[in-house]
Amino acid sequence: MYAGSFDPLTVGHQWMIQEGVRLFDHLIVAVGVNPDKKPTFSLENRLAMLRESCRPFRNVSVASYSNLYLIDYAKSMRATHILRGIRSAGDYEYERPMRNINGDLDSKICTVFLMPPRGIAEVSSSMVKGLIGPAGWRKIVRKYVPEPVYHQLLDLHK
Repeated sequence: MYAGSFDPLTVGHQWMIQEGVRLFDHLIVAVGVNPDKKPTFSLENRLAMLRESCRPFRNVSVASYSNLYLIDYAKSMRATHILRGIRSAGDYEYERPMRNINGDLDSKICTVFLMPPRGIAEVSSSMVKGLIGPAGWRKIVRKYVPEPVYHQLLDLHK
């Protein structure tokens, strides 16, 4: 299982999905709904963008969950692994205790950390959203998001 808010989906997320597809027989990409966050895109839009971006992969399913810990959702979906990305020391410091807590809650589900290649290691949803606005943003943002996401961003920022 690979979970996140995907608001919006980036080329970094896409790389994680491609690696997950390579590593596992089946990958569930799950949009977690956090009621404390104000997303840019609705849940329905995020799911649609993910489904479109994951269309080339036969062994990917896209889902969403809310009001559950990720480990409990993973258990309910009979996932054996949780896939997480580490881009920086800060990500590691955040993810390490989460992995340990998840291990306490269910030791049968293994957390797998992947590090993206240098060319996309700095890409995040927050970074993409921060690039929108100034003159020329469309050309810059285009290289950091999959095509379906790029079109949604253009529609949102006409």
